[in-house]
Amino acid sequence: MIPRYSRPDMVAIWSPETKFRIWYEIEAHACDAMADLGVIPKESAEAVWKAKDVEFDVARIDEIEAVTKHDVIAFLTHLAEIIGNEEARFVHQGMTSSDVLDTTFNVQLVRAADILIADMEGLLAALKRRALEHKDTIRIGRSHGIHAEPTTMGLTFARFYAEMDRNLERLRVARAEVATGAISGAVGTFANIDPSVEAHVCEKLGLKPEPISTQVIPRDRHAAFFAALGVVGSSIENIATEIRHMQRTEVLEAEEFFSKGQKGSSAMPHKRNPVLTENLTGLARLVRMAVVPAMENVALWHERDISHSSVERNIGPDTTVTLDFALSRLTSVVDKLVIYPDNMIANMNKFRGLVHSQRVLLALTQKGVSREDAYTLVQRNAMKVWEQGADFMEELKGDADVRAVMSEAEIEEKFDLGYHTKHVDTIFARVFS
Repeated sequence: MIPRYSRPDMVAIWSPETKFRIWYEIEAHACDAMADLGVIPKESAEAVWKAKDVEFDVARIDEIEAVTKHDVIAFLTHLAEIIGNEEARFVHQGMTSSDVLDTTFNVQLVRAADILIADMEGLLAALKRRALEHKDTIRIGRSHGIHAEPTTMGLTFARFYAEMDRNLERLRVARAEVATGAISGAVGTFANIDPSVEAHVCEKLGLKPEPISTQVIPRDRHAAFFAALGVVGSSIENIATEIRHMQRTEVLEAEEFFSKGQKGSSAMPHKRNPVLTENLTGLARLVRMAVVPAMENVALWHERDISHSSVERNIGPDTTVTLDFALSRLTSVVDKLVIYPDNMIANMNKFRGLVHSQRVLLALTQKGVSREDAYTLVQRNAMKVWEQGADFMEELKGDADVRAVMSEAEIEEKFDLGYHTKHVDTIFARVFS
């Protein structure tokens, strides 16, 4: 991912230096386990640790790979240059490249998941704070983009909190899904390496042994991981889309923080655009872009092929780096979002009481009017508001058929905003318990 949408801690996980360090630790821990079994000399295993403080020369490894056309062999050759050919004689004993590559990839995904989980916890804290702040801030709810009935800004934040809380659990499950390692040798039979070596390496790296690998760790695990990230991306877009709509000039119920000196347009100095949430919408598309390729990686030939490899070299870093950046950006947007309660009230009153139509409809049915007739009575008065700019309450009061069953006081009572917010505390208790 380009630096513009990257944060250093996540980028570092995918650096060549980090990758080769994990490769080295896998090989060194494997040597320790094999020495304990008496498969290789103890001193040979100890000699491998001479490189524990060495910075591996990425350029040198690339130079060797240009000849060998094999990345793991290039690394092992470079390691032998550091610790000596004799000491390196037993490195990679009974192992295959996928043991190193797959286990490393899962270590990187686990570390990436830890960052994403921390990101999500930060976002949840921001959403909760804004939900509590605006628990009773009335705004109009919309369906199909059209005024429906009153809700509160706090409930809007609360529903996003609940969605992201579910995503936090998805990330934790996804982390557990890929937290396995395999040191099982060619085609996964342990023919040339003892299963206890795998157990030792996995323990040192914070992984669980893969119950049954072929020559690779099964890719359904990775499909589930990237699918979870895709869902998180969609939830980011869900919040971003709401904010973008709220910032529209004719709505303006909220807007992204506009800093001093910020410019909105090269041509129109008055512009204040929702650029951050538009950016988040695009980044969500990039995150979801990894889901289908990860699904298609599940089907491999027999015990192993490398059709998944090029995909994972791209989607591993790109998707986690992008999602990390997006979660951080969204947290900042939510944290600084400017809310306009007066505009919310003004928007709700734009159609002069129309949002209370359902209460009148239900009241008429309670008075003995059939639902069909009640609907007709309410709708014919509502249409005058849409088409003539009339006042809904006054039209109802002036309708003889409505007044035949409801008094003026009863009609006025149906326009109480408090009716719509009486269960906000109940919803908040469910969400934030």
